[in-house]
Amino acid sequence: MTDAVASQVPVIRLDPTGADHHGEAARMRELGPVVRVILPGEVPVWAVTEHALLAELVTDPRVSKDWRNWSAVQRGEITDDWPLVGMIKVTNMVTADDSHHLRLRRPVTRTFTRGRVEQLRPRITEIINTLLDELPGHAAADGSVDLRQFYAYPVPMQVICELVGVPWDWRPRLRELVDSIFRTDTTPEEVVRTQRDRHEMLNRLVQLHRDEPGDDLTSALIATQEQDAESLTDEELVDTLWLLLTAGHETTLSLIVNGVRALLTHPDQLAIARTAGVDTWAAVVEETLRWDAPIGNFPARYPREDITIAGVTIPAGDAILAPYSGVGRDPAQHGSDADRFDITRKPAKHLAFGGGPHLCLGAHLARMEAQIALPELFARYPDIRLAVDPEQLRPVPSFFSNSASSLPVLLGDSRD
Repeated sequence: MTDAVASQVPVIRLDPTGADHHGEAARMRELGPVVRVILPGEVPVWAVTEHALLAELVTDPRVSKDWRNWSAVQRGEITDDWPLVGMIKVTNMVTADDSHHLRLRRPVTRTFTRGRVEQLRPRITEIINTLLDELPGHAAADGSVDLRQFYAYPVPMQVICELVGVPWDWRPRLRELVDSIFRTDTTPEEVVRTQRDRHEMLNRLVQLHRDEPGDDLTSALIATQEQDAESLTDEELVDTLWLLLTAGHETTLSLIVNGVRALLTHPDQLAIARTAGVDTWAAVVEETLRWDAPIGNFPARYPREDITIAGVTIPAGDAILAPYSGVGRDPAQHGSDADRFDITRKPAKHLAFGGGPHLCLGAHLARMEAQIALPELFARYPDIRLAVDPEQLRPVPSFFSNSASSLPVLLGDSRD
């Protein structure tokens, strides 16, 4: 196949309200393995729609994660009030390459270890059981309880805030800031305000733990910074904390919502999960990650030289989105029934947590939280059911986050 020029490649405009993630992803796949995507502000980028090609892309050393390599940034076209700027222009391991990436990742891997995560298991279970106790008290006038607001959200938020050391009374504003960053329908004024407030909050957090170090990741990262001159700069420390707080709860929040929604709309699969033993819940989590990945389209990668993918040449300096939730239903990777939720499916590699050197450091924590939260919920409330028709569930207004903005359920009787 000869190289295609941009004018010959199909174009799709992403919906900033996220109204139809999987339908949009299917249309992208139908258009071809590489498509042009229009973002808010008429900003053109690329997307690779097939699992195998995307898996190659995320490990390609010719492709940068550093937004400074984006030609549109260099030309001054990406302004500080652009709706997506908060997901693009950050200075942490997600937007770094090679030795710079390793330098930024190393302090986190030293402090955010698998062993430290495993030690959280009893505390996570305690948080979950407390929230389950409290659910009936959150019932609305019609008897429904919003599981997103009162369960899926506070589980990971409380866990990551305790781990990072965020004071309790700061958390409501933190939640608003994270929600704003992931939304793609924000106004320029909200973008500027969110960026200002999140920097101010995180700088206060760093100062708080400089003055009073504790047994938390912020204090540990500050200690690493003070011990190693080549560790994190102040800006990198703040943006690393932002990464931990955003990725540390947004992905898990959506994973829990999507897992509950999938099981309640697939009673045959819920029956299998309930009767097949505790190990089956790990399969529930993995199938949810594949079938309804929490992250829809993730920014961004920038070729350092012209690269050709499936016969399409992507110029150096252009931006490429990774449609993680979309490739989770790629039939070439997951079979002709990839659109079907099936927890007995033979496991196949998915990209819900990315891949390559930028594989999500928090994947183990997210899996652990979901593998506790889901079975505990269905054991405590065995008659739980959706309070509305599934078609009435509205999405989070985002093409980054893939989840429902609320999940009203009727709990039924509690099994203590």
